[in-house]
Amino acid sequence: MTQEIKPAGAVSRFFDLLKQSLKGENLDFTQGSIRRAVLLLAIPMMLEMMMESVFALVDLYFVGHLENSSFAVQTVGLTESVLSIIYSIAMGMSMAATAVVARRVGEKDPVAASKAGMQAIVIAIALNIVIAVAGLIFATDILVLMGSSREAAEFGTPFMRIMMGGSFIIMLLFLFNGIFRGAGNAAIAMKSLWIANFFNILLCPLFIRGWGPIPAFGLTGAAIATTIGRSMGVLYQLYNLFNGKGMLKVVASYFIPDMEQIKTLLKIATPGMLQFVIASGSWIILAELVATTGGDEGSAGYQSAIRIMMFFMLPAWGLSGAAATLVGQNLGAKLTERAERSVFVTAKFNVIYMGIIMIICLLAADPMMWFFTNNADVHDIAVKAIRILSSGYIFYGIGMVLLNAFNGAGDTKTPTWVNFFGFWTLQIPMAIVLAKYFDWGPTGVFWAIPVAETTMTITAVILFKRGRWKRVQV
Repeated sequence: MTQEIKPAGAVSRFFDLLKQSLKGENLDFTQGSIRRAVLLLAIPMMLEMMMESVFALVDLYFVGHLENSSFAVQTVGLTESVLSIIYSIAMGMSMAATAVVARRVGEKDPVAASKAGMQAIVIAIALNIVIAVAGLIFATDILVLMGSSREAAEFGTPFMRIMMGGSFIIMLLFLFNGIFRGAGNAAIAMKSLWIANFFNILLCPLFIRGWGPIPAFGLTGAAIATTIGRSMGVLYQLYNLFNGKGMLKVVASYFIPDMEQIKTLLKIATPGMLQFVIASGSWIILAELVATTGGDEGSAGYQSAIRIMMFFMLPAWGLSGAAATLVGQNLGAKLTERAERSVFVTAKFNVIYMGIIMIICLLAADPMMWFFTNNADVHDIAVKAIRILSSGYIFYGIGMVLLNAFNGAGDTKTPTWVNFFGFWTLQIPMAIVLAKYFDWGPTGVFWAIPVAETTMTITAVILFKRGRWKRVQV
């Protein structure tokens, strides 16, 4: 009798946990079960990142069936590679906001947490203006520089201009979500991406294919739909910031530049931005290398594979983000041992998730890619890329957790050096040698990725065990 009740009780507890994680509360993660704390943060964070990855997949699906599909898919992929610079700045600021807000929440100082969040917004807006303007003016030249043919670049210029012009929205979306996560309310971050994706999925076929009075914009329609969708997500975030119901309160005076607060945020954010710029710069070079050695179809296949990879990787990044909030709040509460145990529990969950995804990718790459493209050459290259990239998924999962733990502690310098070592002294040289000198072409680039990521994870484990992150002051 008892054995029959236990499973039912476990199921009931799981659904209670799921309901609480999706509810959207400001929670104190400095006490109670660590496993429960990880899941309360990880569930909405994983769903949030999954929704972010859906943007790329929805665009990939619709543009992959256009008449000039290889041009369209290549343009989407190359534009995303350039936008990764925007993502780098946004994630660097988001990371700083999460670390400082989480530390202040752990110290039980909601006023300081709110002010830190608002100051991060001021910095992010100032940084984004220059990049957006440059993208609008030099869209075609950027695509050519990335390895696109002149014909493909001119075809994709309107898409690039709209995406770069709307990068302001991307910046705010990431930053607001970082602020909410630092406060322990990952559900609002998740819901904002749900709303953004709902509108993107609804509007993509409408603007790409046209309907009634709305003309068929083709590839450009994907950019219009994505920008509108993300804008709706930002509006939802603004509502939750200004409604006065959460831990963070918006006061006009918090937006007045405070140089001490700005210095603190930039001290954390600058290495954080550099950390992602280093990674993004590497991906841009790899994309250019594939385009020059594999042509337009090779580039389209690689970009398709990367979209699939990111669809599975971003939820893992979301799960690993739980480590950042838990480390930040527990260090703020002077609970160093609990902060460290939180990282180990999060890593265990991520290994399980990435192991499952690795098996799925190895077995289902072929039918998966036929869903996204009807070009046989693009399909074959993408399948090969997916299978090679997935070989390192378990190591990716562990590495993500450790790098997020460093960032949550405010130690953004360590992951920056790990990224520089892994991407620029190992991954890029190895990709160039294999692709050009061994004449492996795109396949050489594919193999350089898991080798570099595995090496970076081993390095991160060694540095984490040294414990310098425990002594960082924020």
